[in-house]
Amino acid sequence: MSQQYRSRPLGSDVALSEAYDTALLDLDGVVYAGGHAIVHAVESLGSAREGGMHLAYVTNNALRTPDAVAEHLTELGVPADATDVITSAQAVARLMADQLPSGARVLVVGGEGLRVALRERGLVPVESADDDPVAVVQGFGGPDLPWGRFAEAAYAISRGAVWFASNTDLTIPGARGIAPGNGAAVEVVRIATGAEPQVAGKPLPPMHRETVLRTGAKRPLVVGDRLDTDIEGAFNGGVDSLLVLTGVTDAAQLIAAEPRYRPTYVDRDLRGLLTGQPEVSEDGDGFRCGGWTAGVRGEALALDGEGDAIDGLRALCAAAWTHTGEGACGLDARKAVARLDL
Repeated sequence: MSQQYRSRPLGSDVALSEAYDTALLDLDGVVYAGGHAIVHAVESLGSAREGGMHLAYVTNNALRTPDAVAEHLTELGVPADATDVITSAQAVARLMADQLPSGARVLVVGGEGLRVALRERGLVPVESADDDPVAVVQGFGGPDLPWGRFAEAAYAISRGAVWFASNTDLTIPGARGIAPGNGAAVEVVRIATGAEPQVAGKPLPPMHRETVLRTGAKRPLVVGDRLDTDIEGAFNGGVDSLLVLTGVTDAAQLIAAEPRYRPTYVDRDLRGLLTGQPEVSEDGDGFRCGGWTAGVRGEALALDGEGDAIDGLRALCAAAWTHTGEGACGLDARKAVARLDL
């Protein structure tokens, strides 16, 4: 596109699993939530794999090791090897190894995934600020992470340790709803110390670098549920993206997205990998997709027609993004979104 911002979701005449060689799939909110497979995920991924698409699982969740993630995916019915899994723990460990001497002690605030990734890079995990760590690394530690771990991190940082974080996602989707993520835990330490961590995970370059090195993808498609990690990460990496509505992002947030948060494609769930994507076309002063037409009336978005709700959302995105240009949409979208019942 010659313009500097995306003005509408794109269409595709062929299935996305044919148009791209590798799907870089987020896990939480895309493949599973709270440990359980999301509806249509298992069969959709199986069909994409059988059609020749390489599946790689790229997660900001640093809690589990790639072996554990691959085992869990296989149990859910999505066969995977550890080499198919790329985590923010691996990305932050590489970032740290580039700056710290081999054998450096690192205070870990998080789970086994971080410890394994550090050892792979020749760094030594420790548990206390009194172990003289030269760095602190913080990653998601699950719901049972003791509060005292934050205190250890604060003590070490205050004594001069360099602070790293696997990611700063404020929330994480689960079986019961949306829960605090590692970013919320990072804020606790930030408030206590006044320090700023170096961050590796999506949407930042260290995670994209790690993904490219480990997958060798030539025509990758980022698939995610979050605008501020998955989609922005694809934007920063200059690759296409598919947003699915099975996790954190809802229709109103998507419509209001500024350019770096606008995905290439939008679909309800992972079945979107197996189909082409409908064109969103100009229709008078508005935009049409499927049986829906969307436009701007006064200070609000308007939606007319009927059909697949996702087509209506695509049309609304086109109307909002075109009207807004390079900013974030401030139009009232409540009535239009309510018509879609997403």
